[in-house]
Amino acid sequence: MSDFETDLKKVTKAVEKQIADTQKKVGDVTLQAQDEFTKIVQEMSQTVMSRARAEIELGAKLTARLSEARSFPDVVSAYQEWLNKVMVARSEDARQLMTNWQKLMTEGTRLFSNGGSTWPTGR
Repeated sequence: MSDFETDLKKVTKAVEKQIADTQKKVGDVTLQAQDEFTKIVQEMSQTVMSRARAEIELGAKLTARLSEARSFPDVVSAYQEWLNKVMVARSEDARQLMTNWQKLMTEGTRLFSNGGSTWPTGR
């Protein structure tokens, strides 16, 4: 075997190893990204389910108050109380939505930016 063929085999093996290492790094980063996004989405899902339960409870309380109402002012009072709680809940929902969106954006930026510490740089 000539020196050229020997050198070519060495270079080919080195390149194959570098490609395999890079593929492993990309696979690791992909798994990490999936894990991080799964955690965030699970958190968001739990928040949504919690809000749904709270909405059901709020509706049930309104129904109970309305069924106990004996006068128009009682009905108005029940609706005012319900509306105040709904407005507070909507405000909290908006805040939570923005927080979750920020988490998704931050995590996506961190994991997929070329300057990120978890992304393979080929070195």
